[in-house]
Amino acid sequence: MQNKARHHDRSIAVSTLYSLDFCNKLDAPMSEIDPFQGMNEEEVEALEEEDRVFIRFLVFGTLENRAEIDNLISKYSLNRPIEKIDGVDRNILRVAFYQMVFSKDVHPAIVIDEAVKLSQELSNDVSFKFINGILDAARKDLEKNDTAEK
Repeated sequence: MQNKARHHDRSIAVSTLYSLDFCNKLDAPMSEIDPFQGMNEEEVEALEEEDRVFIRFLVFGTLENRAEIDNLISKYSLNRPIEKIDGVDRNILRVAFYQMVFSKDVHPAIVIDEAVKLSQELSNDVSFKFINGILDAARKDLEKNDTAEK
């Protein structure tokens, strides 16, 4: 059950970030950001407290580190500038990079698997391959860096 809940939480976080991105509000003050955009009060209240905390963690953590995350996406997206990446895909990548690089609370393989699943659910038929390629290249570099530091 935990995995399904976390998947749903990531989907909500991606939807919120996509909405902010679409409305050009990613740089709005954090106090003005609703991490549950698009959800009504009953839907938010139906979430477990742990899920609400996790969604806030993903949304605000991603926003706080967005400049670095976007630089990483640009580094690994060699043939497509970040502004040309589909908005849904861009925000799936942002959440995944946040978890892989900044929070490190979930194994990178799980982060990639979740991002691919979200892409298959929320984006077009081929985006998951693009997302998988970018995140896998980043994962390999992160593992090399972790090994070199030890």
